[in-house]
Amino acid sequence: MKKIITTPIKSEDITDLKIGDVIYLTGHLVTCRDDGHRRVVEGNRFPDFDLKGGAILHAGPIIKSENGVHTMISIGPTTSRRMESNEKEFIEKTGTKLVIGKGGMGVKTAQGCLENKALHCVFPGGCAVTAACEVEEVEGVEWEDFGMPEAFWIMRVKEFGPLIVSIDTNGNNLFEQNKKIFNERKDIAFAEVAKQVHFSHS
Repeated sequence: MKKIITTPIKSEDITDLKIGDVIYLTGHLVTCRDDGHRRVVEGNRFPDFDLKGGAILHAGPIIKSENGVHTMISIGPTTSRRMESNEKEFIEKTGTKLVIGKGGMGVKTAQGCLENKALHCVFPGGCAVTAACEVEEVEGVEWEDFGMPEAFWIMRVKEFGPLIVSIDTNGNNLFEQNKKIFNERKDIAFAEVAKQVHFSHS
């Protein structure tokens, strides 16, 4: 059965989710990248749109604006790791419950997810147009002084995904766990190869 999370998100809505689970988002989703994170965390300034129980997407969308109407053309996720230094504090300050991006995040964000019962999820790369099709409406925009890629675009989405849980509310980190597993396999494979390969020294 498809697991759909709807905003506003409560802690109890997501505490049963584990890394590797696949979910979909319905409700509001807003884009927020480097500049937006710095404005909240370092500048202590907040958007008018309330992010408590909300979801953000690390993305720089392409928007067509005409006569005050905004249309989503493409919205591919950007690398989440760029927000690592500010994500924990951003979650704490805004009450955001779901962070979506590309690739994994680090120890600090995992701690933020644990302490605040939030999730980080990965949206598949290379699917920017598909993602745009899951946006029902661009309802508004804030912080346009950042420019289109960094502005705070407020969207209404339906079954946005698939989203793979990469950090759960217990602070488990899928990417970091996979690194350990792959490194262990690599060491075993290297040891086996080394037994069978002999280098001549002249």
